[in-house]
Amino acid sequence: MDPRTFTASQLARDVRSQAVSARDVTDAVLNYIETRDQDINAFIHVFGERARQRADEIDRKIADGKSVGPLAGVPIAVKDNMAVKGERTTCASRILENFVCPYDATVITKLREADAILVGKTNLDEFAMGSSCETSAFGPTKNPHDLERVPGGSSGGSAAAIAAGMVPLALGSDTGGSIRQPASYCGVVGLKPTYSRVSRYGLVAFASSLDQIGPMARNVEDVALLLNTIAGHDPHDSTSAPTEVPDYTESLDVGPRGIKLGIAKEYFGEGLNPEFRERIQAIIAALTKEGAEVVEVSLPHMEHAIATYYLIATSEASSNLARYDGVKYGYRAAEPRDLLDMYQRTRSEGFGAEVKRRILLGTYALSSGYYDAYYGKAQKVRTLIANDFRAAFEHVDAIITPTTPAPAFRIGEMINDPLEMYLQDVYTVSANLAAIPGISVPAGMTSENLPIGMQILGPQFGEQMVLRIARAVEVLR
Repeated sequence: MDPRTFTASQLARDVRSQAVSARDVTDAVLNYIETRDQDINAFIHVFGERARQRADEIDRKIADGKSVGPLAGVPIAVKDNMAVKGERTTCASRILENFVCPYDATVITKLREADAILVGKTNLDEFAMGSSCETSAFGPTKNPHDLERVPGGSSGGSAAAIAAGMVPLALGSDTGGSIRQPASYCGVVGLKPTYSRVSRYGLVAFASSLDQIGPMARNVEDVALLLNTIAGHDPHDSTSAPTEVPDYTESLDVGPRGIKLGIAKEYFGEGLNPEFRERIQAIIAALTKEGAEVVEVSLPHMEHAIATYYLIATSEASSNLARYDGVKYGYRAAEPRDLLDMYQRTRSEGFGAEVKRRILLGTYALSSGYYDAYYGKAQKVRTLIANDFRAAFEHVDAIITPTTPAPAFRIGEMINDPLEMYLQDVYTVSANLAAIPGISVPAGMTSENLPIGMQILGPQFGEQMVLRIARAVEVLR
C-alpha cells in the first residue's frame, strides 16, 4: 500500500466499503512518514499510537454496521498553530515548546466528527510569520521537489507533507498567502476561504482580522471535500458567518463555459518570472477555448497591498503576542531578578528574530503619535483595496493571477533580506485584506522542474466558483 497514491475521496469510499481497513491505511502513512520525513522535516509531532487507536475505532464502527463520517479513515495533518486536546501546540516557537492544549479547535472537532484520522502536527514559520518555513524553532522544512529549496510558508510543513505523499489532506492557515504560496511552491492545491467561512476558534492568533484556516490536498476534489467538513458557523467564533454551507463537490465538473474571467494588469507586471507568465497565459487561452470569456479588470490600489498588509498584520501581532509573558503559560525565563526581568528575558529568549521584528514594527505603528500615520492610514487603504475587488466582481466571476512571482527559492537565499522575503507574498496578501477566497492550483512546471502555481480569486463566499475553475485548470493542464 503506497501512501503516495492515496486520494481522500477514494480512500473514504474504500474504507466505508471495507475494501481496505482504516488501520492498514494509517499504518502505511505512519510508516512512510517515519522514513520520508527524516529528509523533509514536515512534522513537528506525529500522533502514532493515538492515530492507530482511532483507526481501529473506525474499523469497528464499520464492521458493526454503524454509519461513519465523510472522511472515514482518511489521514490528515494539521498545522501546529491549531489546538488539539492533549497534544502540544507549539506554533514552531520555543515559547510554546512544551504547551499542551486543554481543548480542541472547532476544525479539529469537525474532523473528528467526520471520522478523519489526525496523524500529526506540521511545521511552520514561527507563529505563522514567514514565507519560507525557515523561522521554525524546530528547523526548516524542505521542498520535496528539491531538498535545497524552501517549501514556502508559513504552512510549509502541510504543503510539503502532501507533496511528499505522506498525507492526502492537511489544514493550513492563511494570513497573507500562507496556504496558497506554499501550495504553489510544492505543486499542491491550497484554498484560503472567505474570512468567516471557517471558524478560527482554537487557531492561535497572528493577525485576527486576516487569519483564516483552509484546506490543502493533492487535487481540487479533495480540497472541496475537506472544505465541506470544516466550513460553517461556530458560536465560539463571533466572526464566523451564519451563512449556509453548500456542497462544494457538487459543481466541480461543470466546466468553464459561460464564466467571465478577469485579468488584472497589476498581477502581470515587472518581476513576474517569464515562464510563469507564459504558462498562465497558455492556461487562460485554453479556458477561453472551452467557453470562458476573458475580461480586463483594474485593481489600482494593488501596489499598496504589501505595505498595507505589513502594517496591519504586525500591529495585530504585537497585540496578540503580548499574552506570551511567562506568567500564564508557555516558556518562562529561569531565575528572574524581578517581574520586569522575567518579561524581558522570557520574550527575548522565547521568540525568534522574525517574530521580534514584527512585534517591534507593530508596536511602533500603534504607538502614540504614529497610529494615525501608519495603522489608521493602512486601514483606509485596506478599504480601497476591498472596493477595487468589489468593483471588479461586478463584471467578472473570478480573477486569474499567478500565485507567486517565481518558483521556490533556495534555503537561506532570502533569510537575511526581510523585504525581499515579504515580496514573495505580493500576489496573495490582497485577498486577505479584502476578505475574499483564493485558491492556488498547479499550472505546470518550470524548465528546472519546479512547480508553477496559478491563483484564482473570487468574491466573498464564492468558493464554489473558484473551485469549479480550479478543477477546469486541473483537467486542462
